[in-house]
Amino acid sequence: MTEIDAKTRTELEAAAFRTLVEHLRQRTDVQNIDLMNLAGFCRNCLSRWYREAAEQRGIPLPDAEAREVVYGEPYDSWKAKHQKDASAGQKKDFEASHKH
Repeated sequence: MTEIDAKTRTELEAAAFRTLVEHLRQRTDVQNIDLMNLAGFCRNCLSRWYREAAEQRGIPLPDAEAREVVYGEPYDSWKAKHQKDASAGQKKDFEASHKH
């Protein structure tokens, strides 16, 4: 495997994160429940991880601001424009995939 220094690795990871976030912003047809059912995480998870990383560095970041980083707009605005009610099948898949 190619040897990559820590600074460059961090820069590459940040670029990959930005690309993922932009991809999710463009794919508003993909609902969070779809992401949860297929991958076990969603846009809200990404925003929570972002907030937690900020807090670990002593940077207070409200959920609303972290979500705006991921959604590209206020969460309530995104939901009003793009979020659909989950189907019975999506809900069933969610319940099945989140049993502990």
